[in-house]
Amino acid sequence: MAQRNLFSSGNPVLSEDTYRKSAGVATDEAMTVRGAVQKTFLLTAVLVVVGVWSFMNANPMFIWIGAIGGLIAVLVAVFKKEWSPVLAPVYAALEGLALGAITAIYAAAYDGIVFNAITLTVAILLAMLFLYQTRIIKVTEKFRSGVIMATMGIFLVYLVDIVLSMFHVNVPFLHEGGFMGIGISLFIVGVASLNLLLDFDQFEKGEQYGAPKYMEWFSALGLLVTLVWLYLEILRLLSKLRD
Repeated sequence: MAQRNLFSSGNPVLSEDTYRKSAGVATDEAMTVRGAVQKTFLLTAVLVVVGVWSFMNANPMFIWIGAIGGLIAVLVAVFKKEWSPVLAPVYAALEGLALGAITAIYAAAYDGIVFNAITLTVAILLAMLFLYQTRIIKVTEKFRSGVIMATMGIFLVYLVDIVLSMFHVNVPFLHEGGFMGIGISLFIVGVASLNLLLDFDQFEKGEQYGAPKYMEWFSALGLLVTLVWLYLEILRLLSKLRD
């Protein structure tokens, strides 16, 4: 039973256990897939608007403010899900601030990379949605376990890289081009893409368990976390291909 709960979701924000527990919360309305999708579009719009402003007024401080503030917003939302209607838009705005500044750095170094990254992110999102809706790829327990294990492994590598960078050391190939570096980035982009399937599945789980209405915001927040990660990894991959 413990192992089943551990691998119940690929996204640390969206977990099946989260929806199951929230189903018992008293509320006038229940969560729906349609409502969660609408909230996702709204949060994406907030992120894009703030991101465009940040891109046009790029400042390195925006990256730190957005990244740290966004992380805090997500962590608070995980423990206070009923605050998601406020925290989710806050997260979207903060991530827009960070992504705009990061995008400006890549745009200055590589012509056309931003358009390609955005196009690929949207294309992967639509492709994963098609694969999920048609059940070409089914989200089974084994599939979910594999994706979450791969995701945890990637974040562990990034954590080690952050610690090593304090001593001016980097994980080999992670930030490099060449065959190995590009291969690693392709693998990470693939895992991030598969996480979208788990996010879609959790949307349906929320409606199935009759989760409270505020879980629509929480679900949209979880999907946005995956999209932000995917976009950043695509930027990294494209920059390696250019180099």
